[in-house]
Amino acid sequence: MTDQARIKALARRMEKALDVFKQELAGLRVGRASAALVEPIMVEAYGQRMALVQLATISVPAPRLIAIQVWDQSQAPAVEKAVRESQLGLNPQRDGALVRVPIPELNEERRAELIKIAHQYAEQARIAVRHIRRDGMEQVKKEESSEDARKEGEIEVQNLTNDMIGAIDASLRTREEEISHV
Repeated sequence: MTDQARIKALARRMEKALDVFKQELAGLRVGRASAALVEPIMVEAYGQRMALVQLATISVPAPRLIAIQVWDQSQAPAVEKAVRESQLGLNPQRDGALVRVPIPELNEERRAELIKIAHQYAEQARIAVRHIRRDGMEQVKKEESSEDARKEGEIEVQNLTNDMIGAIDASLRTREEEISHV
C-alpha cells in the first residue's frame, strides 16, 4: 500500500470515529425535544440489543415532548426501561404502546451532567482515534524498509491523529458552550 493510500484509509477510519462522536453530541439534549436524543438508545428486545428506531416510530409532537410509538406493544416496557436507564436523565411514561418522554427544563446541575457526558463521549472518540493511530503505526513498521521512510510515515500518522483529536476537542468546546448558554 502506498503512503498516500495508507494515510487516506486511516483518515477515513478516523473521520468515522469523529462522525460517531458528533452524532452522540447531537443526541445530548439542550432544552428542546429532538428525536435524535433517543434514537441511539439500545433496547433489550427479542433476546438481543436493538436500536430504538428498529422498534418504534419517534416523533416530537410538542417542543418539550418526545413520543415513541412502539410497533409491538409487548416491547413497550423494554423501551420505557431503556429510556429511563439511559444516561439522559429522562422519565418516560407508558400508555399502552405509546411511550411519552417529557423533556424537563435544564438546570445548572443537569447542564454540568450533560457536559460531563459530552467529555465521556469525547474521550471515547479520542481512544478510537488512538487505536486507529496504533494500527497505522504498525502498518508503517511492517511496510517501510528504510529508517527514514518509517520515521516519515510515523510523522504523517501522528499529524493526522493530532488533527482528528483537535477536531474532537473543537466539537466538544462548541457543544459545551451550547449547553452552558441555552
